[in-house]
Amino acid sequence: MSTSGLKAIAPVPTATDFLDIVLSKTQRKTPTVIHKNFKISRIRNFYMRKVKFTQDSFDEKLGAILTDFPMLDDLHPFLSSLMNVLYDKNHYKLALAKDYLKKAALGRMATIMRRQKDPLAYLEQVRQHISRLPAIDPNTRTLLICGYPNVGKSSFINKVTRADVDVQPYAFTTKSLFVGHLDYKYLRWQVIDTPGILDHPLEEMNTIEMQSITALAHLKSAVLYFMDLSEQCGYTVEAQCKLFHSIKPLFNGKPTLLVINKIDVMRLEDIHPDSRVLVQEIIDSEDVTCVQVSCYSEEGVMELKNKACEALLAHRVDAKIKGSKINSIINRIHVAQPKPRDDVVRAPFIPDAVKDKKKYDMNDPERRRLQKDIELEEGGPGVFNINMRQDYLLKDPSWKEDIIPEIMDGKNIADFIDPDIAEKLEALEREEEKLQAEGFYDSDEDIFDSDDEREAEEAQVSLAHKIHSQSIKKGKKNQSRMPRSATLRTLSDLTDGMTKAGLDPSRIQERAEMLAKVAGAKRKRVEGQEEMDVDEDDEDGMDVDGEEAPTLKRTKANSGAVVAASRRAPRTNRQLAGMRDDAQANRAVKLRNLGQRPRNMLAKAGEGDRNITTKMPKHLFAGKRKGGKTQRR
Repeated sequence: MSTSGLKAIAPVPTATDFLDIVLSKTQRKTPTVIHKNFKISRIRNFYMRKVKFTQDSFDEKLGAILTDFPMLDDLHPFLSSLMNVLYDKNHYKLALAKDYLKKAALGRMATIMRRQKDPLAYLEQVRQHISRLPAIDPNTRTLLICGYPNVGKSSFINKVTRADVDVQPYAFTTKSLFVGHLDYKYLRWQVIDTPGILDHPLEEMNTIEMQSITALAHLKSAVLYFMDLSEQCGYTVEAQCKLFHSIKPLFNGKPTLLVINKIDVMRLEDIHPDSRVLVQEIIDSEDVTCVQVSCYSEEGVMELKNKACEALLAHRVDAKIKGSKINSIINRIHVAQPKPRDDVVRAPFIPDAVKDKKKYDMNDPERRRLQKDIELEEGGPGVFNINMRQDYLLKDPSWKEDIIPEIMDGKNIADFIDPDIAEKLEALEREEEKLQAEGFYDSDEDIFDSDDEREAEEAQVSLAHKIHSQSIKKGKKNQSRMPRSATLRTLSDLTDGMTKAGLDPSRIQERAEMLAKVAGAKRKRVEGQEEMDVDEDDEDGMDVDGEEAPTLKRTKANSGAVVAASRRAPRTNRQLAGMRDDAQANRAVKLRNLGQRPRNMLAKAGEGDRNITTKMPKHLFAGKRKGGKTQRR
């Protein structure tokens, strides 16, 4: 498990917030009203339910906290030791005292929860600090950087990874573990920058130094011990060598590299002989490789990275070979060894062309020219263009670079590229003759060169129809209607008005009388024809004594003109059938409406109904509010 798995811990509320959450939930989820007629047993159950629900809520919340926070005994040794250094194992376990909290919750829950204010606040601080820890994977390939403060550890991790660790010219700039990542041989590596370590007993080291000791003790990694021979870090070479020997037991079983940093200021060959002896003693020890680098000028930085990664890869392979798993794997592998069937030597056949083929040498002037060599000769990337004609298969290879003309002897060269062009042209001509014989080209109206032209024509037609229909609607909308009183003017009214105005209406009156005679004669002819049609239809009917022939009534059309009513209209009103008079018919209508009123009240409300029966329905606004959404209130 890496530290990234510890960042999903939920926030820990304070004691006051804890009480508010639990008691509010109890108030919402349990009954709240006691009536005076309740039995004492029901009242006892009422309060016992609240107590039990509160206990369950406390147990649920506290159990979630205990589940989220990791148990130190279940973690990787590195993570367990790191949490012990940062948060004090005893204090951490005391804050997670599960049995004590659960037993106390059975009693005076609110009082006991207030007493847990400090442990809850401590756990929240631990959670916040854990969320800020770098994501360290104890089981992946790791390069661990250690040494005295201000010897160039952070500068190296900034050079080889994408990390951005603060670098300052004073000690203990790095106060916690920092992680960077790099790629080597298509593998992901993590580089850990540890805080500086001083040479004093383990009991006197502070939290910052103990983080480095914890990483060295528990992580399987390659150790890079940095030294500053120029002593610009503020510590002598003797002190740095002494620290190496002090923490050397932590390097057991790990590839170790002694990194001589700041060689742009002081190299190993330039230091004092006494100091040289101390450094040489470390270099001559077993499993220690010396590398000189300068993070300022970047001299030897990549070499150090490659050596460290190779050393760790070789160490991991050796550890797997020496482990117990290799035996179980070897037992499952079978290597077949074929036995010769006779004494005949059957050597592999290798063609002479392969034997005579020379190995490609970049420095050989007579080597085979590659496309890359041609590219460099002709301007390099961005200028060079590949010759696409060099692979043409022609009868004469010298034709490859010839320029192909577009027009030759007055003819288009492209017309002669297809060998079957004559047959295709003949087939096209036959198709055209067939279309002409069928009359396909007789009408030019429906022929379009493309679908775009046809769609454009259809769009124009639809637009014309739309404009025409809109103009008709607009004309009808704005059309003024004649008032009914204006159509009731008679000829006498017109002549009287003109006489009062001092005009002579005689000619208008004569013309109107003449037109009225013509219209009357025409109307008589139409009525006579309709009467004949009615008589023919009613030849088999029975005459009723005393019944007068119905007269044609005149009615008005929607336009205001007076028209004659049809003779085929019903002669009696069926709604008044069986009634003595109109008063009895009106009374019957009132009784009918009164009888339909209850059924009308049960009918569905229409869009004309404006009645709001109940503004606050009782089932939504009365009683105990249940859990869930409240957006409908």
